[in-house]
Amino acid sequence: MPDDNSSVSYVTELKSLPDQIATAIRESIVSGALAVDARLPNEAELAAQFGVSRPTVREALKRLAAKNLIRSRRGVSGGNFVTLPSSEQVRSDLSTTATLLVSHKVFSLAEVAESRRLLETTCARLAAERRTTDHLAALGEALERQARPDLSDEEFCDADVAFHRVIVQAAGNPVLDYVMVFALEALHPSTNLVINRFRQRSDVLALQQVLLDAVASGDPDAAEAAIHAQMDHLSGIYNEAQEWVEARRVEREDGHGRTTD
Repeated sequence: MPDDNSSVSYVTELKSLPDQIATAIRESIVSGALAVDARLPNEAELAAQFGVSRPTVREALKRLAAKNLIRSRRGVSGGNFVTLPSSEQVRSDLSTTATLLVSHKVFSLAEVAESRRLLETTCARLAAERRTTDHLAALGEALERQARPDLSDEEFCDADVAFHRVIVQAAGNPVLDYVMVFALEALHPSTNLVINRFRQRSDVLALQQVLLDAVASGDPDAAEAAIHAQMDHLSGIYNEAQEWVEARRVEREDGHGRTTD
């Protein structure tokens, strides 16, 4: 038999009944046993199926609704139905997760930048081959907006990310699209706002224009080279920004803002 300490550890690792039920239903949804738009059994039926009370089932359903795996509908034909998270919800969740992981230094900026370089070069090559007139128009509009002199730093960053989102969309691969949400959002807004003091907007716009021209001309090699040029430029800016942040930290620790000799 396990000793008392191991018994306590085992008990604390057990999921609550609502969590167990939510997990079981979630697995049925993920496996396809429960199809999208399928109606779940009612609370009484689920309570009997799992051998628990209706309030326990209700708590499990709340957990599934919070993850956007089910939706409820009132009325005679109502109930709980299997659903899928919307594209906007998935993007929002990925963006939030990416920002948190970078902010808490789970991923370093260097690691994210390296991943972005690898992924976005692929996207740029595909975009040069697959872009439509609508994509080119959207890229032009994003670049025009980014060139506006009245934009705040935050608005300039938003326009920058919007331009690159169109590049990813033009690649025509929805899996890459979702993956690149993470890679782009992990560097925005926290890092972009920091590096604004170290970069010239004219340099950013010139590099964007080179990328747009490469995609518009249908030249994958030129599009890839344009991404590498952008990431080389960003890497230098990141290094300068990180050195500045570290210097400010040392100053604060040394004398509450007094500069060391």
